[in-house]
Amino acid sequence: MQVATGISVAEIRKQFPILHQEVNGKPLIYFDNAATSQTPQSVIDALVHYYQRDNANIHRGIHTLAERATTAFEATRKAAQGFINAREVEEIVFTKGTSEGINLVAQAYGRKLISEGDEIIITGMEHHSNIVPWQMLCQQTGAKLKVIPVAENGEIKLEDFEALLTEKTRFVSVVYISNSLGTVNPVEEIISKAHAVGAKVLIDAAQAAPHHPLDVQKLDCDFLALSGHKMYGPTGVGVLYGKREVLEAMDPYQGGGEMIRDVSFDGTTYNDIPYKFEAGTPNIADVVAFKAAIEFVEGIGYDFLHQHEMTLLERGKEKLYGIDGFQPIGTAENKASVISFLVDGVHPFDLGMWLDAKGIAVRTGHHCTQPLMDHFNIDGTVRASFAVYNTVEEIDTFAEALTEIVKKFRK
Repeated sequence: MQVATGISVAEIRKQFPILHQEVNGKPLIYFDNAATSQTPQSVIDALVHYYQRDNANIHRGIHTLAERATTAFEATRKAAQGFINAREVEEIVFTKGTSEGINLVAQAYGRKLISEGDEIIITGMEHHSNIVPWQMLCQQTGAKLKVIPVAENGEIKLEDFEALLTEKTRFVSVVYISNSLGTVNPVEEIISKAHAVGAKVLIDAAQAAPHHPLDVQKLDCDFLALSGHKMYGPTGVGVLYGKREVLEAMDPYQGGGEMIRDVSFDGTTYNDIPYKFEAGTPNIADVVAFKAAIEFVEGIGYDFLHQHEMTLLERGKEKLYGIDGFQPIGTAENKASVISFLVDGVHPFDLGMWLDAKGIAVRTGHHCTQPLMDHFNIDGTVRASFAVYNTVEEIDTFAEALTEIVKKFRK
């Protein structure tokens, strides 16, 4: 398959050294992208270059290495601003990932601005990272957590959300794309309806970032969190976007170096945004390398990403749905390139191990969405999640392997 720029999937795959190996004597087929995507050579090179040439602490040094490291670090902040179309670069806060971004908002915004009797709304398909921080906040403040139900096909209904909205709703935090089901939620409508009652909104974009263009000004969300390792970048780095006026109203999440302006034993004056939320020495090297991941995604373009991943999704449906005992979990009309499933009479862990023996990496378990699994009355699923470097041929091999495994189990 060719793209408008002349790049082919085969050429894209050449940029990922990890893909060119055997696992258990078989060519690696990596279908665990919703957990962590692989990194292209450009990201690896950027990481190595930093440690070989620029390694120094940032913002506080005047020597050459410190200035180079600071420039590279802030260049990534500028790239992230453009990637999600934030109005100002100061609205970009670096975190270690989506989980930390959500926790930051829950504590720095929630503990100051949410009170007893206030209401927080999430969906029934949230990752634990978008459940537990709000439960903790409710325990701390006396606020109430409310949950939008999930239909049997893995969708939420706007009328169910509207029924939960009241004059007490202060915050809404929803996943853009479900990591377990691939469901794409109607976040623009959710944001608009939440704002109509005066609530602030956070969007968990961990799964959306590698699949779907993000425009925080168009969305008009108050916060958005994403992780680098979901979108071909390093682990341990993420972005929290917040509108300037909201970030400025919040107290710091942690204390330490960088987040201060002046310190005395009588009191402390905090730094400006975004630095007041970036206490201590950050994960400089991985932030610097994250810029290369942003450039990789932008260089391919979301048009091709979406087209190719939908081709993989449709091929997966075509090849997998007819396998004896195959049960898809999550059949939303609008979904990303994720297929979660069970096979009658076969435990997901067994399937995962047998597939691994054939060099095929899938995720098994509850995918950090135990309440969602409870909703479907299951312990977990097998999840195959596809990325831009996966191929139709890999889907076919996967389907053949699964068919063979099921036949052997049926004997």
